[in-house]
Amino acid sequence: MADADADVEEEPAKPAWPTINGWTADPDAFCAGLPGALSPLGDFDPAGFTKDLSVQEIKRYREAEVTHGRVSMLAVLGYLVGENFHPLFNGSITGPANTHLAQVQETAPFFFAFLVAAIAVSETTRASTGWVEPEEALAYNAQNEVKGAFGALLRDNYYPGDIGFDPLGLKPNDPAEFATMQTKELQNGRLAMIAAMGFIVQEQISGDTILGTLGSLF
Repeated sequence: MADADADVEEEPAKPAWPTINGWTADPDAFCAGLPGALSPLGDFDPAGFTKDLSVQEIKRYREAEVTHGRVSMLAVLGYLVGENFHPLFNGSITGPANTHLAQVQETAPFFFAFLVAAIAVSETTRASTGWVEPEEALAYNAQNEVKGAFGALLRDNYYPGDIGFDPLGLKPNDPAEFATMQTKELQNGRLAMIAAMGFIVQEQISGDTILGTLGSLF
């Protein structure tokens, strides 16, 4: 009987987390094993933001990072293009990009309202795709003593930032290629966040457009 039991192969233990886009969360790895680290900085977290965080919290941080990175990449492009190309509203929206939204609200209030509604719909769709319903999330966070999440909890089968929007079919099917593309997106998003912050502060101080300020230096 003992020999028979020995011949039976033990089934490998199932991972605690599902595999999504080739990634299986590893609580012991840096950022739970999510892509995004790049030499020469490697596992860069000097302030220790991710230290001792749960997988759920790390996923929430990554969701915030990739989302802000995408918004910042659009913002940088919007600053450079919007300040030098004015095809909409009969060219009435001009000057520093910091003032463009206020100008649109004054010039075309209905368009501004449409813009706000479009953003609200987009954010609601993102929330319903990746986030657990607030009541369930609050109960989970209370039971697990998660602090500072404000009722936020990502679904276990949701990959941070992957809301299913890929009209051009750019998302790779190969896990290694996906990790590489994700790292590139994160790196560009991180640079864009720094650039956008610089653009905003520069225009608040100088009161001039980005290229206008650069031109005044030469």
